[in-house]
Amino acid sequence: MPYKICVYAIAKNEEKFLRRWYASMSEADYIAVLDTGSTDTTVSILNELGIITETEIISPWRFDHARNASMRLIPDDTDICVCVDIDEVFQPGWRKLLEDSWQDGVTRARYRYTWNFNDDGSEGVVFWSDKIHSYGDHIWTHPVHEILQYTGTDSERFITVPGIQLDHHADNSKSRSQYLSLLELSVEEAPDDDRNMHYLGREYMFYGMWDKCIETLMRHLDMPSAVWADERSASMRFIGKAYAAKGDVLSAKKWYLRAIAEAPYLREPYMYLASLLQSIGDWEGVIYFTRCALDITARPESYICEAESWGALPYDLASLGYYYTGQFEKSLDMAQKALELMPDDERLQKNVEIIQAAIT
Repeated sequence: MPYKICVYAIAKNEEKFLRRWYASMSEADYIAVLDTGSTDTTVSILNELGIITETEIISPWRFDHARNASMRLIPDDTDICVCVDIDEVFQPGWRKLLEDSWQDGVTRARYRYTWNFNDDGSEGVVFWSDKIHSYGDHIWTHPVHEILQYTGTDSERFITVPGIQLDHHADNSKSRSQYLSLLELSVEEAPDDDRNMHYLGREYMFYGMWDKCIETLMRHLDMPSAVWADERSASMRFIGKAYAAKGDVLSAKKWYLRAIAEAPYLREPYMYLASLLQSIGDWEGVIYFTRCALDITARPESYICEAESWGALPYDLASLGYYYTGQFEKSLDMAQKALELMPDDERLQKNVEIIQAAIT
């Protein structure tokens, strides 16, 4: 059954990405963009491309208000709404895949999302997103890390659409300095929202505000609604990282072990602990925890997934562990596997040569 599909977005100074973005979104019936105050040629390019366009200054800035304003541009006869950012690109054929899977009564669709790419072009963090939704049944909430809140009368109904792939090519020239204040506002507005509390603690970690990071993430863990093991484990390993940065290795170890116990099916906490042990020369520990990580072969579909844990790092650290315990054959095997994943890395190339020399 054919459905009318509208892509909608917010934009500010996106002239570098608009044409690329438009080419990937042009499978939709409509494209609508709310410009939030561009000073470059964004608006003229939008008009040139025939995109439904309005300009509105959102002050004080918050993402949920901007996205709700952009939703008002969606034509009334739309069936399916697709929210994307201008630095995101669908791989071709997404519309047919969506139409083939969508059914009357569906309210949300999940799809594969690559949040970032490594320097060599390989995928970094990958998870399943769900910003495709039915018309008229949702609003955006929270000043930052905004989410869709269902407003319909029936139960929300999700589908997963295999094959749809959205790639995020971040504009690293843009500042994310506003995120911290907006997250603090989010927690102030919704102090019982465990997701916001976790994000705020993580943001303090990004800023190196270690004591606030620890305090906030402990508050997250104490919340009755904080029951998702993956996110709890992430809070625990971020607390461990904060303690490690403060020089408290014992507390860092304790929190990394708690993170492993909370979600033993995730690679990340094992790798955080292995990296800490590598820094203090506990090579037997490095071997053990990297092997635990490598025994996990199912990459999670949530955002609780870090690219390093699924790249060369486990093999690299395992190789070092085996080397410094005199197990050169095993060290070479791990080093070669790390190099296969990062063939242009000069340090890994040199490591392979050193290990080969040790064997001969």
